[in-house]
Amino acid sequence: MHVTSQISRRSLVKAAALTSAATALGATATALGTTSAAADTAYAHPGLLHTRTDLARMAAKVKAGAAPWAAGYAKLTANRHAQSGWQPDPQTTVYRGAGSPQNYGILYNDLHAAYQNALRHHVSGENAYADTAVAILNAWSHKLTSLAGSADRFLAAGLYGYQFANAAELVRDHPDFDLTAAKKVLLNVFSAPSESFLTRHNDAVVTNYWPNWDLCALACVLATGIFCDDRSRVDQAVAYFKHGAGLGSVRHAIPVVHDSGLAEWLEAGRDQGHSLLGVGLMGTVCEMAWNQGIDLYGYDDNRFLKGAQYVAKWSLGESVPYTPNTRRKGAVGGWSGSETATAAAAVDPAMARPVWAMIANHYTKRRGLSATYLTRIAAKSAPEGGGGDYGPNSGGYDQLGFGTLAFTRDRTPRSETSAAPSPATSAAAAGSGSGSGSDPRPQTRSSGKPAHDLAATGTADVLGWTAAAGVGAVAGGLLLLRRRVRRPAR
Repeated sequence: MHVTSQISRRSLVKAAALTSAATALGATATALGTTSAAADTAYAHPGLLHTRTDLARMAAKVKAGAAPWAAGYAKLTANRHAQSGWQPDPQTTVYRGAGSPQNYGILYNDLHAAYQNALRHHVSGENAYADTAVAILNAWSHKLTSLAGSADRFLAAGLYGYQFANAAELVRDHPDFDLTAAKKVLLNVFSAPSESFLTRHNDAVVTNYWPNWDLCALACVLATGIFCDDRSRVDQAVAYFKHGAGLGSVRHAIPVVHDSGLAEWLEAGRDQGHSLLGVGLMGTVCEMAWNQGIDLYGYDDNRFLKGAQYVAKWSLGESVPYTPNTRRKGAVGGWSGSETATAAAAVDPAMARPVWAMIANHYTKRRGLSATYLTRIAAKSAPEGGGGDYGPNSGGYDQLGFGTLAFTRDRTPRSETSAAPSPATSAAAAGSGSGSGSDPRPQTRSSGKPAHDLAATGTADVLGWTAAAGVGAVAGGLLLLRRRVRRPAR
């Protein structure tokens, strides 16, 4: 029987199970030091990266052989992870950056297999793929108890937490799926360290870590909150996106807005690979929130659109401005240093990551806005693949991908483009500069001691996927910019 057909048959059983699980989840959240409203909000399900309407659209378009959905589905079925014969290899402890053995590759390969099988099931209707996804997720839920290693353990928590939640969301109504175990591992193993990172930043000063560190954590906390029907975590993630002190909040990640309609992406002063990662993660946060009636895409006069347009233009090999900035680094109460970036880094126009289709389709198809650079780079990147299609290292598995299949949509009628998203219940938390031209090599100056475990990733992934090196202190926890354009909050 098709997974989605199980809902009516099991609704009474699920209602009772959710009622009993609410008390346990509330206790878990309290133990983690958060103010929990676990199971107090009925979010739309499925409702992370894909809604029921999205899944139906994919299936109908592929069945009709429509372009470009058919090409996107062909990328999925050709991926070695999207095969029903995939066998999971769950671990008790996952190590990233340090520890023995560094086995995080096992986790991200299994999670991409779970996601790809689940997505393939929804498009094809074949039960074997759903069964495989369930087997993978149950195996990890029943065995994984901790993440360890260097500071990279926070990257593992954030990245693999939001991926676990998205794969699980697609099979949450399967009769063999252990929903209680999935919630437990999300809350205890993935979301707990992600919440800690947003609060304490691994005991570093708040600007020590580049934007993608915060964005990993945000994606995990938001996905966990929605998956677990936990309003407090959703509110925490939304509030941090808007007003958080770290570099992953929208005004810190995109600190300078130009009259041209472009807005500088902070990490462009670092390298292209991490900038693509950050744009993909911020898009993931915005899409998951949108599917619950929370418009982060449009927050602060479409600030994310302006930042994504900037990265798209830059990644196409065109010149972009960059306002010099100084980032203070260090351990709280420890040694300090600083790093200054004065220009956008060099780019490789051939570098690809599956981040563009989702963002371009939102702004141009859902909202009817002009986004020339997003449209161009999304077309260049199509059809988008997923984990396993962009190299063997972790950077190729940071996004779930398959955006051509999953996010290509027909244009929304103009009369509907200004409407706010309206799924089930939503929970929203409170709350033109000039710069130098692009230089082939960004001029980055550092002071302070060499890196240690506080921020070093310990990885050797290619294409600029090495994370922040070095640590230091910051007065007031604010990014120092020589020139900065501020826009009023909306």
